[in-house]
Amino acid sequence: MVICRKSSNTSPTCCTGVMEICCGLLTYQKESVPLKSIEVEVEVRDHVATVVSTLNYENKEDKPIEALFVFPLPGDAAVCHFSAKIGQKEIVAEVKEKQKAREEYDDALSSGQQAFLLEESEQSPDIFSLSVGSLPPGESASIRLEYVTELAVQADDGLRFCLPAVLNPRYQPEGSEGASVQVICVPASLVPYSLSFSARLSSPRPVSKVESNCSLDPLQYLNTEQTQATVKLAAGHKFDRDVELLIYYKDAHQPTAVVEAGQASAKPGTLMGDPVVMLSLYPEFPQAVMSSVASCGEFVLLLDRSSSMSGSCMKSAKDTLLLLLKSLPMGCYFNIYSFGSCYEHIFPKSVEYSQKTLEEALKNVEVMDADLGGTEILQPLEHIYSQPTIPNQPRQLFVFTDGEVGNTKQVINLVKKNSGSHRCFSFGIGEGASSALINGLAKEGGGHAQFITGKERMQPKVMQSLRFALQPAVVDVSVEWDVPEGVSVGALCPPITTLFQGQRSLIYAQLTGQSSEAAEGCVTVKYSLAGHPCQNQLHFSLTPADDTGLTVHRLAAWTLIRSLEVKEEKEGGDEEVKKTVVELSVQLGVSSAFTAFVAVNKGNGEAIQGPMAIVNVPVSSYRFLSGYVCAPDEPVLLSTEFATRCVSYKLCALDDPVPYSTESAYRYVSYGLFDPSDSVPWSTKFDSAITKVQSVFSRISSSFKRGKKASSQTNAPSCGVAGNFLQLVSLQKASGCWELDPDLAAVLGKTTDEVEKSKPASENKEVWATILALIWLHGFKMDAKDEWELLATKAVSWLRAENAPCVTECVEAGNALLGVNVQKDALGL
Repeated sequence: MVICRKSSNTSPTCCTGVMEICCGLLTYQKESVPLKSIEVEVEVRDHVATVVSTLNYENKEDKPIEALFVFPLPGDAAVCHFSAKIGQKEIVAEVKEKQKAREEYDDALSSGQQAFLLEESEQSPDIFSLSVGSLPPGESASIRLEYVTELAVQADDGLRFCLPAVLNPRYQPEGSEGASVQVICVPASLVPYSLSFSARLSSPRPVSKVESNCSLDPLQYLNTEQTQATVKLAAGHKFDRDVELLIYYKDAHQPTAVVEAGQASAKPGTLMGDPVVMLSLYPEFPQAVMSSVASCGEFVLLLDRSSSMSGSCMKSAKDTLLLLLKSLPMGCYFNIYSFGSCYEHIFPKSVEYSQKTLEEALKNVEVMDADLGGTEILQPLEHIYSQPTIPNQPRQLFVFTDGEVGNTKQVINLVKKNSGSHRCFSFGIGEGASSALINGLAKEGGGHAQFITGKERMQPKVMQSLRFALQPAVVDVSVEWDVPEGVSVGALCPPITTLFQGQRSLIYAQLTGQSSEAAEGCVTVKYSLAGHPCQNQLHFSLTPADDTGLTVHRLAAWTLIRSLEVKEEKEGGDEEVKKTVVELSVQLGVSSAFTAFVAVNKGNGEAIQGPMAIVNVPVSSYRFLSGYVCAPDEPVLLSTEFATRCVSYKLCALDDPVPYSTESAYRYVSYGLFDPSDSVPWSTKFDSAITKVQSVFSRISSSFKRGKKASSQTNAPSCGVAGNFLQLVSLQKASGCWELDPDLAAVLGKTTDEVEKSKPASENKEVWATILALIWLHGFKMDAKDEWELLATKAVSWLRAENAPCVTECVEAGNALLGVNVQKDALGL
């Protein structure tokens, strides 16, 4: 699937400004893909997961092979174990400095020994490459990979676990640092290996339910208290999506502390030898302070319009922008940027929110499409940060992207560099969105990250983030420890800079020493909220919990290592910091950007005979080979880069009809017409082919548009309550009111005469229309309250400012007209 390894005697060829995709599908040339199956076992303890993946390889060739497999992991995964089992012999890998590990791997292959190498991508921490070298003919090998990860809290209080099964090609902008990853992608139906998945859940609180975007077998409880349960992926899983679990506990998200004992064999005073505490805090802000804060801010919305966002992703993003813009408070400022290979902005600089600027923005959003090419997010971010901030209007940046960028670390470092001037809220759209990018943007930008996959609605998640953005920024955060004499506390994570109402904040600390006093500690988090001093406190037992293994230690170690890696990049490659990271990674056995896992099977000392073949293991891509789709049932829009490659590598004849479905595209590139080892640069054939490519792409685009037009005609949205909701939102004015007109009457399911005749005589039309809209929302769309709550609040504020005299009479008349029974108090009036 991918050659990501750079050994001492190889240098990968890379093109610039295009996706680096090695297009040959070796399975179609009758070469066996040696990866046969993947088995995944997950143990979830409250909000932490330990994941064990077993990859089973078998070489059915008549010569030794080197199998190369590049795959996604969560961006915050702490890889802590890697081993290989050949026959009855298990070889446990060691963590070593990355270049030394590569050299050891290459030396082992050169001497005919079996070797295994696992390393993190230099561009993005959510991509790993696994090399299985010198696997003899007829031999089998099982690779065991273990990592630990924290589960993110969702808008509905669920905990999200995601097993990435999809790796989309990452766009590498021209001039980016480092080599790009080359991925062999196949449609999900043609992935030549199987996946089995099971999870065991345990928590002090009962497990209420588990939901998934994949088919699951029924949840099985293991005790009468329902605090333990198991769940399995149903048979026949297709690699067309990430495996996502949403876990719900009863009475969830209470502040907790877990103290984990150190490793018995480790030296006291070291990280692995001492106890480590993990604190989960859910700050509660004083209601009096929250209600007294006036909403303001500069809202900058950055939308991905690259080719990979085409179809339902772009439509959902545009609907969300409508809702988001209508929910902004009066008095704020805003602007909208969009990007692909270039970037655009609606206004030269952020403008004050008004009916005029809102209408202009919505006109521009309406005509937006996924037509800007690649995914170059760095330049628009640089332009946004170059704009001066507006006094008393805190900048809030909202980023909407499918996360297919190759220069992840550059982007995140830029956000961190500017973290003092804004908060960044990020949204990963679709399957395979880079968790490293989406989580990294929010973490370094002091905001919040959300993922939208499958048929999930984007709107409620974006509205939750808007509520966070409207909260006043917390400043001057400090953490104070109160522990018995003889015990000291050492912080293992960066200082807290961001707190949101009800959202979890994690703190890791090392506990050194012992005390004969009562084994209890206390932590106090102090901060300033809108000028008011606040604090939250948690008392906890210092007695280590039973049977937690070393999960907390590994997460703490990973957190410490990641913070040092960020420091190393910020200081321009500080060798001393890098040396510290390598030492910690090797000592603690946890992966890092500067280390790799390597294992060598010295066996009986006899070299494996015969020339070795390199076999690439394909990976499922949701957007197959730059033929971008946003839903599996949509036609594929082949990008310009892909059309160019089809011509330049003679994968299609210029006078042949060009395919645009996933299966036909797959056949064209996999008949053995492309040699994966061909190092001919894409650019050398571009000039002579460009004129003909434009003709080819024109036919592709025309076919796609015809297919999409027919699809839109046969799948026109219903005009029911769901369609009426967005129509009602679109009719609201920037001030929060609605006007009494035929469009509003149509949304309410009434004629204009019916609406006007029901109006109390003494009330004006705008007040009547606004109350009717609020009654309709409460009467017919309570299931989407999270989506319209902010714009309804704005409407209520407008009504209060109008000081309308007949509100009670209007509510009664509105209920009678719409056939519902919504109380005046429920409307907030």
